[in-house]
Amino acid sequence: MSATPEIIVHRDAEVLAQAVAARLITRLVDVQALRGAAHVVLTGGTVGIKTLAAVAASPARGAVDWSRVQLWWGDERFLPSGDPERNETQARAALLDGLVAEGLLPEANIHAMAAADKAGFTPEEAAEQYASTLADFAREGDDVPAFDVLLLGMGPDGHVASLFPGHPALYEDKRSTVGVHNSPKPPPLRVSLTLPSIQAAAEVWVVAAGAEKAKVTHLALSGAGPVQIPAAGARGRGRSLFLLDRASASELPSELAPYSLS
Repeated sequence: MSATPEIIVHRDAEVLAQAVAARLITRLVDVQALRGAAHVVLTGGTVGIKTLAAVAASPARGAVDWSRVQLWWGDERFLPSGDPERNETQARAALLDGLVAEGLLPEANIHAMAAADKAGFTPEEAAEQYASTLADFAREGDDVPAFDVLLLGMGPDGHVASLFPGHPALYEDKRSTVGVHNSPKPPPLRVSLTLPSIQAAAEVWVVAAGAEKAKVTHLALSGAGPVQIPAAGARGRGRSLFLLDRASASELPSELAPYSLS
């Protein structure tokens, strides 16, 4: 994992989403200038989807060669295709379907986790399928692609992806993905990247907004363990960012949040 995360605080959730969108576009342009192709892991949640909508609305999105962006998810709700609660469904509505319709993003570049469409199909089988797809795009010897940016939301309990405090999925360290049962947040069945897969990313960005997340933000940045607070383990190989609004950063001591923006 990388060293101490960088903490950047914005005024409110709307400004935060706009700022993360601008940061993501810039990161993609920089990566493509160096290597041509880019791998991004998307997240759901209110701010995560607002960020994608802000990318869609940004005049700068045209600077990205979307044909050379591979899109992944950190987790998914194990629900039928097209269900409005699926992260894929929301991301498509906010950004992806528009890019596909404009001929900018090939459908083949969108790597969604399998849906609960077949009788008897399990989260474990969906996780295995996703692990196989991830491996197809990984470097030799790796389980997952070289993710350039991995976006994560954070729940009020400190969960990231579908890794919840004290939950068995947190202990999985042999596989890149895991099926999740009995999630404390509905729906109970999910599929998630494991913590080692998250930590394999070059950059991990935790995006959080709201006063209800202030306490857990403090814990995640103050030495808590990832079993207690999974967000404490959300670290990238090269860089880790906590991108916050003022409400979610309100319980951070001043020495932990030196970068406060408008």
